[in-house]
Amino acid sequence: MPLRNWIAREYLGTKTLSETVIEFQGLVIVQVSQNQAAVVADPQNNVFVIKNGGFVALSLVGSYNILAVIDQTHLSTVVKDKVTGATLGWTQEVKMTRNTGRGGGDREFVVALFLNIPANNCAILQKGNDFIIIRAGQHYVVDPSVTLRGMFTFGENQLEMSTKDIYTRDQVPVQLTIYLKWQLVEPLKLTTHGYATAYEALRDKTQSILTQVVSHLDYSAMIKSRQIGPDMTDDHTDGNSAFLDALRTRAMDDLIEASIEYGIILKDLAVIDRQFKGDIAAAMDKLTTRALQAQVEAANVDRENSNSVKKEQGRLEVTRVQAQTKQQEADANAYAVVAAAKAAAEALAINAQAQAEATRLAAAADADAIRIKAAADKDIEDPFAREMNARRVEVSRVQAFGNRTVFVPAEAGPNISSSLAVGL
Repeated sequence: MPLRNWIAREYLGTKTLSETVIEFQGLVIVQVSQNQAAVVADPQNNVFVIKNGGFVALSLVGSYNILAVIDQTHLSTVVKDKVTGATLGWTQEVKMTRNTGRGGGDREFVVALFLNIPANNCAILQKGNDFIIIRAGQHYVVDPSVTLRGMFTFGENQLEMSTKDIYTRDQVPVQLTIYLKWQLVEPLKLTTHGYATAYEALRDKTQSILTQVVSHLDYSAMIKSRQIGPDMTDDHTDGNSAFLDALRTRAMDDLIEASIEYGIILKDLAVIDRQFKGDIAAAMDKLTTRALQAQVEAANVDRENSNSVKKEQGRLEVTRVQAQTKQQEADANAYAVVAAAKAAAEALAINAQAQAEATRLAAAADADAIRIKAAADKDIEDPFAREMNARRVEVSRVQAFGNRTVFVPAEAGPNISSSLAVGL
């Protein structure tokens, strides 16, 4: 710096170096941290932005002005979809005050625009006749020839809307409440056609197509049809059913084809409510109400008859079950008696068989004992022993039959007197 520039100048002051902006005697120091941005205007009114860094300038002619320091994560203005209420992003304008001359006074001019676009959203900028799409993130615009056309979301949206009055084929006015579900995939097409929201593009087409559909329907057909959509479950035995289905298909096809032109994918369309208007509709509503009341009364009678029949069927079923229960109890008792008799017979047979076997075993044992004893007697050779054994037999016989019994030898023959066999 030339020495002459320091003549008659005095620099005196104290500033904190940690401050974001320091301005002193033409010296400008700016230091911004992450997510901050400083908007600076040079002496020639050129505007530039400092992000995540610093800037130092010493002005000799004119000065650098710090217009604003922006927190890019907390912008001041929220942008919402005016139809669905969804948040599309945030914006903040930076303005510079300048004198506009005699009579104009000081006025503010927008010199920078900051954008914070959330995920799955975008913004459309216009420069001349060209459109530019910018994706999610933090952005700023300082070019005065660039303007913000709008913000959009790529997510699904759904909305209920009421149509204008539509006339059926028999000139009955009806107002429909419809359900729309759509997704914007090409916002540039929508902006090119001059629409600010996808809903505005769908609204007119939906009204036109539904007018064409309803104008081919009678009031009675509208009463039968609960909704106009791909999931209709009408009675296909009706002669108009195929025609109604064709109209629903055409409505969906026409609207899908029209929405693609605006970069929109239509995912669902259904009529969830309708209101008929006029005297004809009132008279028909009364007739319809009477018919419905008659149907309800008939249904109630049928229900009562069905309940009576079911009660009688229930009683008969209870009687049948009780009879089956008694029959089963009788069968069980008879089976128990038969089983008890069979068990007793089997026990008696087993007992008799056991006794017979015991008798046979006892007889066999006695026989074996006699044979053994006889063999033992046979083997005695000593005469005295033989004599003593015979005496023992005699004693045993006398003990068995009494001492007055007369024993006759068997070889005496049949001529022996019977009185000899009688005890004396």
